[in-house]
Amino acid sequence: MEFTAQQIADFLQGKIDGDPDVTVNDFAKIEEGKKGTLCFLANPKYNHYIYDTEASIILVNNDFIAEKPISATLIRVENAYEAVAKLLTFYEQNTESQHTGISQLAFVAPTAKIGKNAYIEPFVVINEGVEIGDNAKIFARGTIGKNTKIGDNATIFSGVSIYKDCVIGNNCIFHSGVIIGADGFGFAPTEDGSYKKIPQLGNVVIEDDVEIGANSTIDRATMGSTIIRRGVKLDNLIQIAHNVEIGENTVIAAQSGVAGSTKIGKNCMFAGQVGVAGHLTIADGTVFGAQAGVAGSIKKQNSVYQGTPAIPINIFRRASVAYKSLPELQNTIFQLEKRIKELEEKLEKR
Repeated sequence: MEFTAQQIADFLQGKIDGDPDVTVNDFAKIEEGKKGTLCFLANPKYNHYIYDTEASIILVNNDFIAEKPISATLIRVENAYEAVAKLLTFYEQNTESQHTGISQLAFVAPTAKIGKNAYIEPFVVINEGVEIGDNAKIFARGTIGKNTKIGDNATIFSGVSIYKDCVIGNNCIFHSGVIIGADGFGFAPTEDGSYKKIPQLGNVVIEDDVEIGANSTIDRATMGSTIIRRGVKLDNLIQIAHNVEIGENTVIAAQSGVAGSTKIGKNCMFAGQVGVAGHLTIADGTVFGAQAGVAGSIKKQNSVYQGTPAIPINIFRRASVAYKSLPELQNTIFQLEKRIKELEEKLEKR
C-alpha cells in the first residue's frame, strides 16, 4: 500500500513541512531510512540521524527545531511515538488477511458458544460451557477450559492455555505460551516437614484491552479472583501470583514477578526483573527501576523507587555515589587505623 504525505497528515491531523505529494510504502527506523519509507523521531538522542536519513517522510513532534537542512518531508504531530503507533495499527489492520471460520481439526464442545466471525485454527480445544465473543481469533494448539468466557476481538496466539472458569474481556491479546488460571503456589507445611497442597478454588478475571507477552503466567486465586484491570500491559516472562490485583493501565516489563495477594495501583510502571513480595499495597503511579526488590508497601503516589530493598530514587542515587567510593573509603579507614596504632604505640613508650 502506498500513501502520500498529505494522506498521512490528514489521518494523523498533522502539519506538513515539505512535499505533500511524496509517497511511502514501508516503515523503517530513522537510522536505516531509505527512499519510500516512513520514519519517526521521538527521542532527542536520535536527532542527528534526521539530517542524514534517506527516508521520504519523518514524523516529528510539533516542537522539533531543525538545526540543519533536512531532505525528507516532515509531518509534525503532537506526539510522534503515539502517531506512529496509530499508523502501524492502521497498516496491520488493512494488510493482514482477515480469516474466519472453525478448522475441522479443532475440537469445540457441543455446549460452547462461538461468536460471529470467529477464527479457530487446528488443534484448538474449546471445552464445555465456554463462551467466545465476536471476531475472536484463537491460533493453533490453544486450550480454553470449561466455563471460561472470552470477550469480543480477542487474539489468542498459538499454545496459550486458559484454565476453567476464567473471565477475559474485550480486545485482549495473549501471546504464545501464556498460561491463565494455573494453580497458585499454595502449600501448607505439615509436622513431618512435608507440604500439603491447598486447593485453588478461585479464578482469573482479565478486563478489556489487556495485552500479555509470551510465556507469562497469571495464577488463579485460592478463593475469589486474581484480577488484571483494564488496559494493563504485561511483557514476556512475567509471573503474577494468586489473588494479586493489578490496577488500570499499569505496565510491567519482562522477568518481573509479583507474589500472592499484592494489590498494585493504577498507572504504575515496572522495569525489567522487578520482584514484589506478597501481601503488599502499591500506590497509584508508582515507578520501579530495573531489578528493584520491593519488600514493603508503597503509600505515596507517583513516586519512583530503585534498588534492593527498593528505596526512593533520590536516596538511591546518593547511596550509589557512596557505594562507588567504598574502596577509597576502606583504604582511608585502613590508613587511619594504622596511624592510630602507631600513635598508641608511641604513647605507650613514654
